[in-house]
Amino acid sequence: MLNNGKLGGHSGFTLVEVMVALAIVAVAVPALLFALFQQLDGTEYLRNRSIANWVATDRLAELRLVAAKQGALPKGELLGETRVAERDWYWWIEQQTTEIPGFIRIDVKVSIEEDRTQPLHTLTAFLVSGGRP
Repeated sequence: MLNNGKLGGHSGFTLVEVMVALAIVAVAVPALLFALFQQLDGTEYLRNRSIANWVATDRLAELRLVAAKQGALPKGELLGETRVAERDWYWWIEQQTTEIPGFIRIDVKVSIEEDRTQPLHTLTAFLVSGGRP
């Protein structure tokens, strides 16, 4: 009802209502920011894993081409550095004999750091030791 041009007896929020609303916002905003930062970190990790996969695939293709040209796989551990997406990527290739004669297990490992203890991505392939893919 209208009472001298006013609606009801009062208008606006009480101090308690404002404080409760601020408390809810104070809890919700940091939680949302935390979730957003986790999402951004996850996106960067997946981007790095994808690029590391490209680097490993390129190194394996190059190894296959060298082996086909030379008629044999290069011996020993191979390692190097490649620049992709404005960043240096460190890779190393390890070879292991298998129980099947004539086949070699190739592990291409890629990392962002020069430290080779924790590769970001590992690509495993099996090649014929005579150099044919």
